[in-house]
Amino acid sequence: MNILDRYILKEFTKSLILIVVSLICLYLIVDFFERIRMFLSNHATIYQILSYFSFTIPTILSQMIPVGILLSSLLTFGLFSKNSEITAMKANGVSLYRIALPVIIFSIVVSGFTFLLSEFITPYANQKAKFIKLIEVQKREKLGSFKNNQIWYRGKNGIYNFSMFDPETGTLKGIRISYLDKDMVMKMRIDAKEAKWKDGKWTFHDLLITTFPKDDYPNLKFRKSSIIDLPEKPSDFMIVQKNADEMGYWDLKKFIRKIQSEGYDATRYLADMHGKIAFPLVCVILSILGLSFSLFRQEKKGGITQSIGAGIVIGFSYWIVFAFALSLGRSGAMPPLLAAWAANILFGIAALILLVRIKT
Repeated sequence: MNILDRYILKEFTKSLILIVVSLICLYLIVDFFERIRMFLSNHATIYQILSYFSFTIPTILSQMIPVGILLSSLLTFGLFSKNSEITAMKANGVSLYRIALPVIIFSIVVSGFTFLLSEFITPYANQKAKFIKLIEVQKREKLGSFKNNQIWYRGKNGIYNFSMFDPETGTLKGIRISYLDKDMVMKMRIDAKEAKWKDGKWTFHDLLITTFPKDDYPNLKFRKSSIIDLPEKPSDFMIVQKNADEMGYWDLKKFIRKIQSEGYDATRYLADMHGKIAFPLVCVILSILGLSFSLFRQEKKGGITQSIGAGIVIGFSYWIVFAFALSLGRSGAMPPLLAAWAANILFGIAALILLVRIKT
């Protein structure tokens, strides 16, 4: 690494740190005022509030890094252009592609860091933030756990075991409910393919009800559908169920294999799994897009303020496209792999078009 590379990286990292810290602070301020009523109404302590927001920082950081990379590229190369440093570099035989190389390599390293952050730190932090909010602050009772990619729940009437729970549709799948007497002897067991929450009731589908008389053989009854009286609501199971943002890539992959092996549709989780790879790599795409756009605007005599304003629009446009495509993938309207990578493909093409149009 020569002196020029170190100078470019120094200016770039200074801008990146400043921008990312500013974005995190802005996000926390907005999130604080959105949640303060909930904290106050539940008489949360200062320690609980500070702990909750502390555990949200890893998620915010992973979300803000790509935008920070984009804005840092625009700001750094915009200032280089304004101060005629780009012209001086070109006069000494350094091409624009060579000037951009250290930032691109640094963005690749940041992409790896973002993936590791999302794999090892963010899931744990999200679980802790969820625990603080639901258990410590809202005082909900945790009667279950998520073990071996299954939900185990101690209900009011029995012990529940579910393969998965979809909180958006209020659907339980792979159901096994054991009803025990006071001596912990099984009285009845219900096995069902799925149950849906509708009109305040649980409707079970493809269920087998097995009763165990004391001095007789088990009695089996199969029903296509039936309303089963469970005291619990979907919100009770949300405490136990792990969401995609509470699992890393490999944990999510194991969970998908498990529910697929049991014959259940894993489309929504597949989209999230592919998104965990696609999203960190956007750091590289946005760095190329940022520096290319900045240098292209310089050739067109555009100002730094205009470039940064356009960069903000580009950054949040990526967020909108990524979130929209991922929602299509989760619903099955688009193949999960394509949905996760659609935004990267579109913005990657735009970055390459701008890059080749710059006069080196």
